Amino acid sequence: MTEQEKEDKKEEIRMYMQLLEQECYIDSNKEVDYPPLALSVGTHTVSTREGKKEYPIRLGTLGNFSFISAPPKSKKTFFTSLLSAVYLKGELNGIGGDLRGHRDGKCLVHFDTEQGVWDCVRTFKRVRQMTGLNEDCYHTYGLRSLSYQERIEFIEYILFDKMGGENIGLVIIDGAADLVSEVNNLPESNLVSQKLMTWSKRLNCHITTVMHSNFGSFKATGHLGSILTKKCETEIQLELNTVNTDLVTVICKESRGVNFDNFSFKVNDYGIPVVQGDFYDILKPNTF
Repeated sequence: MTEQEKEDKKEEIRMYMQLLEQECYIDSNKEVDYPPLALSVGTHTVSTREGKKEYPIRLGTLGNFSFISAPPKSKKTFFTSLLSAVYLKGELNGIGGDLRGHRDGKCLVHFDTEQGVWDCVRTFKRVRQMTGLNEDCYHTYGLRSLSYQERIEFIEYILFDKMGGENIGLVIIDGAADLVSEVNNLPESNLVSQKLMTWSKRLNCHITTVMHSNFGSFKATGHLGSILTKKCETEIQLELNTVNTDLVTVICKESRGVNFDNFSFKVNDYGIPVVQGDFYDILKPNTF
């Protein structure tokens, strides 16, 4: 490489670093109030200089990602349906409890990596039934037939090429383990985590993904689960209720903000997930 070529290379790097500086600089003098929300559950009171203020408890904010971890067959997909419907409708009286969506006219993009076409249609149709909306801004895709590399590439194509990276408020990816060849592959796990952080920031949206937990524990599987736990805004744990077997308890395992209180949901006779009134104590039998 000639001296001129070396200088040209240095200049390219310098210009690239300047672009990164613009993206990464944070003004610590900037006035901040409360992070922009995609999903919340309940409220909490904060003491401020202007007095006490009530804020929603964040489940997911724009520019961040969360993930749901649970044992197999613990109604994770039903819970993502509940979150999807709440986001699209804002709230679901009699169904959604204290869950709230903060859509502000933005779209929801929902990817399912595991189910076949028939089950995908049922899952996505359930959301429309719960909201009563014939929603053009609910985009749904089944990625079962793709390889794990193709799934990542396809998600990026939909979000950035087809939709132009605009007007997206919530992305659901069910599930994260299908974006790697194996959950203990460290380089691939780091890549998926970085993709979730990059996508959520550049789209200014919230991303929720799903992971299995290890058998007999609440730890999400593999290196992928460990990395997502460290990087996520909120980790939500679903636990099958041992007292009332038709109930699933929703636990805020980790959060960068205030933890929401545990609550439960069940799937009713019509196949619709319904939050069960007040927050549920696992030690008490169901009295509904």
